[in-house]
Amino acid sequence: MKILVTGGAGFIGSNITDALIDKKHEVVIVDDLSTGNKQNINPKAKFYKLSVTNAKKIDEIFSNEKIDIVIHHAAQLDVRKSVSDPSFDAEVNIKGTINVLEASRKNNVKKIIFASSGGTIYGECSKKAPNEIAFANPLSPYGVAKLSVEHYIKCYNAIYGLKYTILRYANVYGPRQDPHGEAGVVAIFIGKMLQNQEVLIFGDGKQLRDYVYVQDVVNANLKALTKANNEIINIGTHKTFSVNQLAKELATIIKYKPKPVHKAKRSGELFKSYLDITKAKKILNWQPEVDIKIGLKETVDYFKQK
Repeated sequence: MKILVTGGAGFIGSNITDALIDKKHEVVIVDDLSTGNKQNINPKAKFYKLSVTNAKKIDEIFSNEKIDIVIHHAAQLDVRKSVSDPSFDAEVNIKGTINVLEASRKNNVKKIIFASSGGTIYGECSKKAPNEIAFANPLSPYGVAKLSVEHYIKCYNAIYGLKYTILRYANVYGPRQDPHGEAGVVAIFIGKMLQNQEVLIFGDGKQLRDYVYVQDVVNANLKALTKANNEIINIGTHKTFSVNQLAKELATIIKYKPKPVHKAKRSGELFKSYLDITKAKKILNWQPEVDIKIGLKETVDYFKQK
């Protein structure tokens, strides 16, 4: 199949692209390199340096390339940026996606696989991990935009018959994550520890997150090519790991001696976020395979090589 990956030079998108090419698919990448890295681009993929906000050019690419499936990862990724500049967040994450949907509709794309955010859509989690029908309570413009896009995608299915799978990710980590970015505490901690710099933890560090390894996320996308039509699926581990645990585990792997420095808690930050993955196991025939300690070791090894 011919598959277009938006954000294909980014952390998750580039790992997906590599896997698609290994499976002998033809891949087209659209990425403006605002957060993506040109070094991540698979040389066997066709690359367009372009933002999804450029509706005219996006439509031209779809028309020329005759795309079968779209895997849509291009996004404004920073939750705090969405708070400080919600208009920009909406421009990229909502209007940019509408451009992709319009191009898909006009050019007979068979299916769109969308990277949504289980980590922000559900808001604060209770003792029970939220499943896909749990009440959505996004507490940031980023989460609101992701949820809005899900509704747009469902509309395009209802009106035009465009098939979809929406994957709501937990906290994804692994090789190629940006250690200098705002998103991705695993990469940030590794980057600081490898350079023997001060590691900052905001709050008491007891915040709980569901960390899922990027290769498991890649596998979910590969399965979604042919499964889970018109479904929303959580992609996580159904387990939690605290920020303190994360820092301790990485310090052990890296042999980093200093203690983390605790700063004031960031306003609006969730205390607990994790996902029920029962539906992923049943409908997508997917479950995470990489234990967090193994995933962290592989991620550290990647950054050491870099």
